[in-house]
Amino acid sequence: MPELNIPEVVAEVRAAFERYDRGLEENDVPVLDDSFWRDERTLRYGVAENLYGHAAIAAFRAGRSPTEHAARARRLENTVINTFGRDFAVANTEYVLLQSGQRGRQSQTWVRFAEGWKVVAAHVSIMQEKK
Repeated sequence: MPELNIPEVVAEVRAAFERYDRGLEENDVPVLDDSFWRDERTLRYGVAENLYGHAAIAAFRAGRSPTEHAARARRLENTVINTFGRDFAVANTEYVLLQSGQRGRQSQTWVRFAEGWKVVAAHVSIMQEKK
């Protein structure tokens, strides 16, 4: 079994995760693109889209309007990062959309490559309101 949650590895992944999140906040498309593995096997399941491959993810980011970006401003809650050995990690967080109050979830699978930590798979969803 790989060693779990080595402190310096958790810190590295947290820094990559926070860089990506700042990229979302600032709509910094180059940072967002750089955060994902540049490979056709990378995937991102979004709230309303399924994206297969780095090129599709980058095209989605490049095509998002400033209005869409503003509606996605959010606050993170309950972020959990777990690392497995020195080269594999998962990051999960809940978020609240500031404009609507809707709650959502985000999961990312991170792998260390020669060029650094990259997301190889991501999933974003909005939670249904309880009735």
